[in-house]
Amino acid sequence: MQRPARSLKSRALQLLAQRDHSRVELRTKLLRHARAALAPGDDEADGVASADAEVEPLLDWLEANGFLSNERFAESRVHTRRARFGLRRIEGELGRHGVELPAELARSLVASELERAAAVRARRFARPPADAAEHAAQSRFLLARGFAPELVHRLLRSVGRAPVDADSAGEDLG
Repeated sequence: MQRPARSLKSRALQLLAQRDHSRVELRTKLLRHARAALAPGDDEADGVASADAEVEPLLDWLEANGFLSNERFAESRVHTRRARFGLRRIEGELGRHGVELPAELARSLVASELERAAAVRARRFARPPADAAEHAAQSRFLLARGFAPELVHRLLRSVGRAPVDADSAGEDLG
């Protein structure tokens, strides 16, 4: 016996129950589901238009009723990414989702950027760079994680000398 097809609303609520989604991400998933549900003989252009006409009002309803929130998505994404990535990487990821990083979250990320970069470097590398090749490798690693070049330079300069000063974490990052 075959299960009845689930509605888009049911599918959306299930996805949102698993984790927060951005509007762009949820729209993409729902459109994919709606297009897959088209009958084989349906005109594809009509199917795409009808799927679009069905998904947009559903997304509006989800936002109006508090099920879908780009702000909540941003907070959730920052919370899960902040221990491993820098501000640039987090902003880029949110940008791909069509979400802007709230100013308060941006300030907290900037304030903790240096100590987070030091922690990421320490987890990956057991000791300070001994030569230029190791310095370059550690620098590339941190840059790929989305930390600012000035911050990476400052961190690697201070790694072998003294512990990272948390008071200077927000300097030069404005």
